[in-house]
Amino acid sequence: MAENRVASSYALLLYEYLEKQGLDPVQVLGAPRPDQSQHFIPMSDWQTWLRRVDALENRPALALRIAEGISARHFGVVGYAALACGTLAEAMQRLERYHTSVYDANPATISATDEGVVIEWGVERGRPGALVDETAIASVVQLVRDMTGRYWPVKSVSFVNPAPESTQPYEDFFGGQVVFGSPVTQLVFAHEYLVLPLRKSDPALLSLLDQQAEALLQQVAAVPAIVDAWRKTLVPLIREGKTSLAALAQAHHTSPRSLQRRLSEQGTSFQQLLDNTRQHLAEGHLRDAKLDLAEIALLLGYSEQSAFTRAFRAWTGLAPAQWRRHQLKAEAAA
Repeated sequence: MAENRVASSYALLLYEYLEKQGLDPVQVLGAPRPDQSQHFIPMSDWQTWLRRVDALENRPALALRIAEGISARHFGVVGYAALACGTLAEAMQRLERYHTSVYDANPATISATDEGVVIEWGVERGRPGALVDETAIASVVQLVRDMTGRYWPVKSVSFVNPAPESTQPYEDFFGGQVVFGSPVTQLVFAHEYLVLPLRKSDPALLSLLDQQAEALLQQVAAVPAIVDAWRKTLVPLIREGKTSLAALAQAHHTSPRSLQRRLSEQGTSFQQLLDNTRQHLAEGHLRDAKLDLAEIALLLGYSEQSAFTRAFRAWTGLAPAQWRRHQLKAEAAA
């Protein structure tokens, strides 16, 4: 089985924490700052770094202090996409679906129960340890609090690891019952938090994503001005998962029937326009080694990475990873 990994953008959280303490993170961790072209770092490195900082500080609840610095950028494209959502419920769905592009360990599941909303992580892929688990769970809680712009307590949080000497810092941070030595790691919070609006979508970052996508489209064959306008409008709609004729028609203040007729006059259809746009964007994103396949799937509006893989294979005859390898090899040989 391949080793578990964490995103380099997430690992930067620890470097920034050490800098805030007035320490040189490279000296403390014995490792250079993660290269942005390196999407993942091995989980074993992350474990070692956390242990070194814990030994250096020698005080409880390191994970909670690290998590205080979390922001959407530490979750990479997934974090930015979550910020584009209207409510916490929508953001949580995206975080659940694409969490492996940030934290490639035990999968998370979200369910609604009578008790509340339950996020659960099992132990199928091992137990990374208390420092890793606590940092991850505290970061998720801090991130969604930051996204909604308010502190709110969780009902309960359970960890698979043994209890520390004092649980008070954890009870203070999470605001609810904290259990250690549980069979699974679990967060439970009230249903009403799901409808909370997100306080700060980041328009500058979203605009940057759109500009990058439009730059990729400009590299392909020229199309009539009206088709180019439709294609540009599709860029943010695709990222938001609004991949329907009705969504494009609404964005252009027309009816789906009228848009369908105008597309036909240009010798195309909505599905052809959507597929061509997605394919061009996909090929451009695949040339960027910093983007993981799950992130590319998210940028292209697919609900699952597997759906992106099927579509890309239909377009090119190759899976995305194969296409990327062939392309990089060809560019290196040129």
